[in-house]
Amino acid sequence: MNRQLHEHDKPMGPFRLERRARLGRTASRQGFTLIEILVVIAITAVLIALLVTAVQRAREAANRTECANNLKQIGLAFQMHHGVHKFLPTAGGDWGTPPTYRNGIPTVGDRQGAGWGFQILPYMEAENVWRGGDATTDNARQRFVVGTVNPIFFCPSRRAPMTVAYVDNYISQNGSDPITHALCDYASNNLGDDTGAIRSNEYGPPLRIDDITDGTSTTLLVAEKRLNLFYMGNGNRSDDNEGYTAGNDWDTMRSANIPPAPDTCAPTPERGFAMFGSSHPSGLNVVFADGSVRPISFSVDPTTFSRLGTRADGHPIAGDDF
Repeated sequence: MNRQLHEHDKPMGPFRLERRARLGRTASRQGFTLIEILVVIAITAVLIALLVTAVQRAREAANRTECANNLKQIGLAFQMHHGVHKFLPTAGGDWGTPPTYRNGIPTVGDRQGAGWGFQILPYMEAENVWRGGDATTDNARQRFVVGTVNPIFFCPSRRAPMTVAYVDNYISQNGSDPITHALCDYASNNLGDDTGAIRSNEYGPPLRIDDITDGTSTTLLVAEKRLNLFYMGNGNRSDDNEGYTAGNDWDTMRSANIPPAPDTCAPTPERGFAMFGSSHPSGLNVVFADGSVRPISFSVDPTTFSRLGTRADGHPIAGDDF
């Protein structure tokens, strides 16, 4: 019987047998071996680590620039205050002195108990806060201004704008109602003496630019302050509880006689720090009395840093010494 063979009925020759064998071997190699998978995972992990590091560095660079811009605006506010009143803001009274109002109007100069952070508000587009908002009594004005945050007073490398609430001894009227205090990441110099660019009320009338005889471009005006991040947001910390309106207090005043240092984060018995510092990895930002902003390394010579904090000790620092 004669019938036509279909293709699949035809006997295979040597060439077709070899081709099918090759196809079988190729099909069996379509997956990955364990070693190949581990290599891919390792390479991916390295790439992710590099990407995360690059993102962190870029974020820190952006945060440091924003922090420097905050200080630039603070320095400009000092200059504008001087232009209006012919003297610089003061360090105010002490930690227990609330913003001073007379007939509903904030006082200025050595009549003002609150510190420099309060006194520069009108020159930071915050005059309404400075006046106490819509409050109708001095106590209500104090509560309003003390509790109103200003983003310019916070370094983004450390934290977002923050407040703490506790019963204080000078605004709370009945000794039981908590008062909200807006905090601050910057401080002026020098707490405990009369050597810095601003003066507390106990030492006499406010200073003028002309009093900074060591040079405004190398005299520290305001800088980042060091904090223990372990206690951040704890209203019992004496260096981070009164807030930006505080007078001659650790919250807004530090000492350049102590070298700056990075933020720490550990439980300690210390109640406050007198040091400048920051959350940046290598140093802190400083605005000088002429309004210029420069970074200073944590490894700065202690004597140089101390002299940067004085306005008229007869030992001016050259701009390339730090």
